[in-house]
Amino acid sequence: MEGQKSKYDGAKAVSRYIKTEKGNVYIESRLTLKSIQGLIFPPGFTSHAHYKSIYTRKETLVNSIKNGGSVAVAFLNNKTIVGYAVLDYPNTKERWAKFNGKIIMELKAIEVLREFRNCRIAQHLLIHLFSDPELERKIIYLTAYSWTWDLGYLGLSVSAYKRMLTSLYADFGFKEYQTNEPNICLKPENFFMARVGKSVPQKIQEGFKWLRFGLKL
Repeated sequence: MEGQKSKYDGAKAVSRYIKTEKGNVYIESRLTLKSIQGLIFPPGFTSHAHYKSIYTRKETLVNSIKNGGSVAVAFLNNKTIVGYAVLDYPNTKERWAKFNGKIIMELKAIEVLREFRNCRIAQHLLIHLFSDPELERKIIYLTAYSWTWDLGYLGLSVSAYKRMLTSLYADFGFKEYQTNEPNICLKPENFFMARVGKSVPQKIQEGFKWLRFGLKL
């Protein structure tokens, strides 16, 4: 297992904004507790028919920062958050937390408000999030469960939505891997992906291979 090549290798997360019909959307990453306090988490991140937002409160983003994670947000001039992406360490009860030294992190969430989708905001959030060179020393994984997907809004089939997601993540160096993680195995369309940093030691990569099946090296 080697560090995956990424479409966005070397992309610089400079301060930038994205023009949308609803105004300029600004992207910032690696937020501090102080900088996130001035942002507004809107009620648009909530429950819809057949779909519920991953995070519905700003406190969840704050907790990730307190835990040593990394948060990127997209927001309007009035400081209203319209999108976010969150990297955090796995729960201590999960198998992925068995490596010492905080080698493994999880891409826990990436979401954009419905009315701001199709503006490439998700790509810009990930560009900013993965501009941190320290991530080349880590393995980042993600778990994707079809029952959390907003299929109705885009009118996509489950297979089409999966292709859209795997293509997005592959652009940032993620590769799909097999695992016996129970929730992944519940439905065939669920998937598990990981991004192996270029500086991750071979021994850690081998350990991660066994860990995907609940075993130790």
